[in-house]
Amino acid sequence: MQRRNSEKIGDVVRQFLRDEGLETPLNQYRLISSWGDVMGKGIYPYTGDIFIKNQTLYVQIKSSVLRQELNSMKQNIVKRLNDHVGVQVICEAIFY
Repeated sequence: MQRRNSEKIGDVVRQFLRDEGLETPLNQYRLISSWGDVMGKGIYPYTGDIFIKNQTLYVQIKSSVLRQELNSMKQNIVKRLNDHVGVQVICEAIFY
């Protein structure tokens, strides 16, 4: 018995998520969850609220010195986070 029109389960799940409008929120969740892994244990303790709105990542940084340092590396951080998730989720980052 041969199967016709077979598809990979990963492709079917991705299509379902896309059809139901769940792909973007899932990718946003994955990006926010990866903040500690991507930025490291030295920065994570100084991090407060993190959220995404209109493809912009907002991160509360509790240290003004660290906030200034992260602002100077903003484009690199955006690229690293998007690369970690595997898709472009954010275009900008704001550290406040």
